[in-house]
Amino acid sequence: MRNKSLNVSTFIGCENSYREAEIVLFGVPFDGTTSFRPGTRFAMQSIRPDSYGLETYSPYLDKDLEDTSIFDGGDLELPFGNTGRVINRILEYSQEVLQDGKKFLMVGGEHLVSLPTIKAAHEKYPELHLIHIDAHTDLREDYLGEKLSHASVIRRIHEFLGDGRIFQFGIRSGLKEEFEWAKEHTYLERFSLHTLKEKIRELKDVPVYVTIDLDVLDPGIFPGTGTPEPGGITYRELLEAIQQMQALNRIVAADVVELSPAYDSSGASTAMACKTIRELLLTLAK
Repeated sequence: MRNKSLNVSTFIGCENSYREAEIVLFGVPFDGTTSFRPGTRFAMQSIRPDSYGLETYSPYLDKDLEDTSIFDGGDLELPFGNTGRVINRILEYSQEVLQDGKKFLMVGGEHLVSLPTIKAAHEKYPELHLIHIDAHTDLREDYLGEKLSHASVIRRIHEFLGDGRIFQFGIRSGLKEEFEWAKEHTYLERFSLHTLKEKIRELKDVPVYVTIDLDVLDPGIFPGTGTPEPGGITYRELLEAIQQMQALNRIVAADVVELSPAYDSSGASTAMACKTIRELLLTLAK
């Protein structure tokens, strides 16, 4: 174990300056449209110190964070009570990072925060495709009349990505009409990630954004989320999915969302989030 203090303000291995960094890590502490159990705004407060329980080296990818240049930009300061302004703030920051020729990994927060980061990536990369790993379809037209919701985030993203650009995996929850809508507009694999490798071959040379909602994991192993959904995948399956993503040549950005650490006092959910972030950072560093 590396001899470092737990009293730190950055994710392990992400101590480079913004100027020299190729990748920017940042947190978005927002859970203003959470429909069940709130608390994802506190994710990065748990993730950063707990990351020092990891090594910087990943034996899964045979890569080390110390061989990369990553800047941890901290958490964005966001206004309370105004979802539109929150989205604009996230969009502006994401645009700045991409305009500076860098990639980013955003950590939520609830899943709505992926809307502006994916929009920013699409503005720079018009041929962008999305890999979406989640328990939920997130394809509602609205949630209780609200179009800006974590339950409708992928539907909002489809409005600018369009058909044939969204690939959904692990989905096991949603309204019947969401699944019916997906048949016409997205690629959706129910319950598992079995076809991910095949789709990665199709997306090998196009710009790709990866969004991982951690509630794709079974709540028996990952209870620390606001919308637990039984019947999920194992953590090993998630790691294997990230390993498969090494075949993608143009991952331009990614995010990890929906850790709500207060619902898992054991810390296991936060530990899994930390490891997922490490593996994705190293995937972006390819």
